Amino acid sequence: MAYIRTYSSRVHIGNWTEDVALEEDTLKDFLDRRERGELTIQKTGLLKQNILKKVDLSVSTDGWLHFGDTVMLVNPGSERRHSASHQQKTPQDPAAIGINADVSGLSANSSIGAPCAVSGTRTFEPSARTAFVITSVDGSPVGETLKYNQRFALRTTNGFAGGLWLESDLKTPLKYAKMSRLQEVSLTDEPSFLSCWNVVYFDPQERLEYEGLPVPVNTKVLIAHCKTNHCLGVLGNYVLWTSFGKEYEVVAQTFLDSHKAECDVNHWLFVTANPGMESQAILDRPDPMANTTATENLENQFTESSDNRLADEKQDM
Repeated sequence: MAYIRTYSSRVHIGNWTEDVALEEDTLKDFLDRRERGELTIQKTGLLKQNILKKVDLSVSTDGWLHFGDTVMLVNPGSERRHSASHQQKTPQDPAAIGINADVSGLSANSSIGAPCAVSGTRTFEPSARTAFVITSVDGSPVGETLKYNQRFALRTTNGFAGGLWLESDLKTPLKYAKMSRLQEVSLTDEPSFLSCWNVVYFDPQERLEYEGLPVPVNTKVLIAHCKTNHCLGVLGNYVLWTSFGKEYEVVAQTFLDSHKAECDVNHWLFVTANPGMESQAILDRPDPMANTTATENLENQFTESSDNRLADEKQDM
């Protein structure tokens, strides 16, 4: 039978000197780790303090997406949640891709290291965690518009976020998404063909017509992986416990509906800043027609149609 201490260390029974020495060593180790900032609670606080710093998103004056723009990748949500085998008739909240860093290897003077996981957060405040830079992989200059089906890379911001690259690869028996076991999406410190993506028009019936045209911001699109041809997706029925609470799992998997069109979990918005308000994402812009009644809407529509009719008459004269 193994030795079990039934009394406290102040009661001198058995190997009491060893018990006292063990408690003293444990306390000393705790104090040393606290001075070095190696406690888990200290690392978590350091992570939140640096990664949640506000980041200014780019402002698109012409409505197009450009190389060098700092944006957020936001899934607008869906009316039902999707999984690999079935569909649940429950809604899925909007989610933005964010860094899901492991605090075990974090230190006070270092940035986030690779490999690093990502997850779908329901916090839409632009920060170092949710901001990504549109980066060229074919030599296109900064400021040039990104076009449909043109290869590009998604990179986190410099500084504490580490300038990591969003990548994916075919799943293997040893590498797959933790919850859904689908194709994993993660961050790496070296760009490669695995970190190449392209934007696809979300409507398959008009996809060919839009190929080669500029990509608009704040508009629903698909983000496809160049190597595997799987679309980026967020799964609301697979919940991850992170340092920031419950979040969704992000994978590279194309989900098709009965019409062979990509489902809502594969739809994404390149969210930019609101030109009217500093440091505000355009996703948070209030609807200008939200406070008008139905009668006022009809009056506005009638006024617009009348003005258009008068303008046409003047041109004919």
